[in-house]
Amino acid sequence: MTAPLLEVKALAKRFPLGNGWFQRTGSVHAVNGVDLTVYEGETLGIVGESGCGKSTLGRCMLRLLEPTEGEIVFQGKDIRSFAKAELHRARRNMQMVFQNPFDTLNPKLTIQKILAESLIAHHIPMTQRQQLIEETIEIVGLSKRHLSRYAHEFSGGQRQRIGIARALMLRPKLIIADEPVSALDVSIQSQILNLLQDLQEQFALTYIFISHDLSVVEHIADRVAVMYLGKVVELATKQELFQRPMHPYAQALLSAVPVTDPDEKKERIILKGDLPSPSNPPSGCTFHPRCHACMDVCKTAVPRLREVEGRLVACHLYEQ
Repeated sequence: MTAPLLEVKALAKRFPLGNGWFQRTGSVHAVNGVDLTVYEGETLGIVGESGCGKSTLGRCMLRLLEPTEGEIVFQGKDIRSFAKAELHRARRNMQMVFQNPFDTLNPKLTIQKILAESLIAHHIPMTQRQQLIEETIEIVGLSKRHLSRYAHEFSGGQRQRIGIARALMLRPKLIIADEPVSALDVSIQSQILNLLQDLQEQFALTYIFISHDLSVVEHIADRVAVMYLGKVVELATKQELFQRPMHPYAQALLSAVPVTDPDEKKERIILKGDLPSPSNPPSGCTFHPRCHACMDVCKTAVPRLREVEGRLVACHLYEQ
């Protein structure tokens, strides 16, 4: 593997609950001590249930949300120490594709003006802007005639192509894609995934791909981090995770993935209860109230993310 492009160390994000006579006090631990390394040219998938903190983690990596604690080292520099001007320059190489492009495309602007915004913000000369815009819109599968239209004139798949074009305008090194295909039909999903893979090869991109859909992650990711209640509980290559998940939560997630072979038998692991509140997480291992392999130590001691058979797992089962 090549050198790390992005390293996240002990990253945490807490949201205050409020303070007052009729409000709950305390905080929500949306991200709680995450360590990740992302290598140049790879796709790191981040999966987990809704509410596990994966989207918050993605936004913290770009400092769209300011982390509470931890380090974000991009190309060898901790961007948490950057002043506003430095961070603005760094973001030229760090972009994001959002889940719902209709919410993130300004309905009052034409696509031409939407795509020009980042070029203007980063002082790209006017003589280069139009060429970049026309090249990029065609690279993502649309044409120059679409530039004069508005977001509401496009289908969901086309709007997501525009969102990808906007992220690609400055030719970044890293793109964080937050559920980029979850709102699309299955046939359109495959087109967008193939487009992302083609762009990765063409521009040597590195992706962090956030999704709750394991079949989508299996298609696009090289490595996969499984998150539960703000923490990474397993990190493995795609092949290792899908062939033999080790953490009980990862095992439950994989057991729910539909199989295409009607003769294949698969035992479904049903999780007990709902995802606990991040404002009042369980003691010890936060997964223990729902775990089918829970032991007494799980209720009191927090498992650390440690290497087990070439992957990283946070589970007391492998500390014996």
